[in-house]
Amino acid sequence: MAEYPQEYYTKSLKVLEAALSSVPAYRDWQKFDPGYDKPIDIRYAAMPCLHKAKIREYFPDGFVPAGKDVRAALERGEISTASTSGSSDIPAVNIWNQEWWDASERASWKLNSHAFRLMTGTHPEAILANPLNVGIVSDNTELPMEQRRLDRFLYLNEMTDPAQWSPAHMDRIIEELDLFKPVSLEANPSLLARLSRYAAATGKKIHQPGLIVFTYEYPSRIHYRQIQRVFSSPTVSSYGSTETSTVFMQCEEGKFHHNHEFCRVDFQPFKPEFGGPSLGRLLVTTFGNPWYYMLRFDIRDLVRVDLEGSCSCGRNSGLILSAVEGRAMSVTLTVDGRPVTLRALDDAVSSIEDIEEYRLEQVTRTDYTIYISSGRADASGLKADVIQLLHNLYGKEAKVSVVFCRTLSPEDSGKYALAKVHFPIDINSLLA
Repeated sequence: MAEYPQEYYTKSLKVLEAALSSVPAYRDWQKFDPGYDKPIDIRYAAMPCLHKAKIREYFPDGFVPAGKDVRAALERGEISTASTSGSSDIPAVNIWNQEWWDASERASWKLNSHAFRLMTGTHPEAILANPLNVGIVSDNTELPMEQRRLDRFLYLNEMTDPAQWSPAHMDRIIEELDLFKPVSLEANPSLLARLSRYAAATGKKIHQPGLIVFTYEYPSRIHYRQIQRVFSSPTVSSYGSTETSTVFMQCEEGKFHHNHEFCRVDFQPFKPEFGGPSLGRLLVTTFGNPWYYMLRFDIRDLVRVDLEGSCSCGRNSGLILSAVEGRAMSVTLTVDGRPVTLRALDDAVSSIEDIEEYRLEQVTRTDYTIYISSGRADASGLKADVIQLLHNLYGKEAKVSVVFCRTLSPEDSGKYALAKVHFPIDINSLLA
C-alpha cells in the first residue's frame, strides 16, 4: 500500500468537494458520493471515470468552478487551449494553463537525480518530436533555425513524417545539436532512434546532452538499443498527458515515482488471470489547476505497480511503478483471449536483434500481421524467427503474416504505433 503525506489527502478532499459542488461537469456525480463522513479513498472509489467524450461534451465551461470566466481568461492570455492527437482515445481540446504545467514539470524533476541536478527552468533544451505533437509544422519548406527557436527551446524537426527525412535533414539536426549544445534533449523515442541509426551508419558524432527525456511515445527496447549506440547520456522516461501534466517520472534506478504534489492517482488492478494485482489502469485527478478540474480521468494507460513499494533511490513516498505497460489501445489478445500488453509484446519482439522498426496489427481474434523494417539480408530466416516468436506469445493457432517494409510512418496523431487492434477490446472486463 502506498504511503502519502497528509497534504496529499487534504488536496484530494479539496478537489473532490470543489468539483462536486461547483464544477458543472461533475454535478451529476453527487449521487455517487457515499458521504462526507467516509474516508476520502472510499469516496473517490465510488466515483465514475472521466473520459474524453465527456470533455468534448462539457468543454470549456464545464470544467471550471462557477464564477470563473474562461473566455475572459483566454482574452487576457492567462490560459489558452491545446488539442490532443487522439493517440489514446479520441481527439479533444483542453484548457492549457502554462504556469500550472511548468510547476508540475519542475516538481517531477525532483524524482530523478539527473533532472534535479541539471534542470533549472532556464536551461537550454532541444526537442526532437513530431511537430503534430509539439513544434511548428512545415512539410514543404525547411525552416531556418531561428524560426524554430522559442525562448530556451529549439525544435529540431518540422516534418510530420520522419520516414521522409533525407540525409541532409538528419545532418542538419546533428549540426544544430552541436551548435545549440542543449543541457537536455526531449525526444519521441522513435525519432531519436531513427536519427541514431543514421548516425551509427555514417559514423557521425553527436553532441551528448546531460539528459535525454523520452516522452510522447512508448520507448521500445529496440529504441533504447539503437540510441545507446551513439548516445552515452543518461535517459529518463517522463509519463503524463496534455490533461494531467507529469504524473510519473522515472528515477535513475528505473522505477517510476508519482508526482503526488500535483495529482492523485487511483489504481484499478486487473483480475489475477489477466495479470493482476500488479497490472492495471490509472485514473488521474489533478491538483492546483484552478482552470481545469480533471477528476478520475482515465488516462488510457496500463501500468505495473511495484508491490514492494520501495526503491533503492530512496524515494519511497507515494505509488511506485515497476513499469509503464503501454496504452490500453495497444493491448492485443492471445487466441484464447488473454491480454498482451505493449510491454510484453515489445519484450518479445526486441529479443530479435535485426529488427529496426515494427508494428503489430491484430486483424481478428486469430489473425496477426506484423510490419517489419530490418537490415538483415536473410529475410526468410527472420520471417521464420518472427512467426515462431509470435506463436509462442499468442498461441500455436495464431495465423501470422510478416510484411517487410523499407521504413514505417507514424499514425495520423504523429506518434508511432507499435501495436494496434482492428476490433474493440473492453478493458473494463479485465478489471478486478
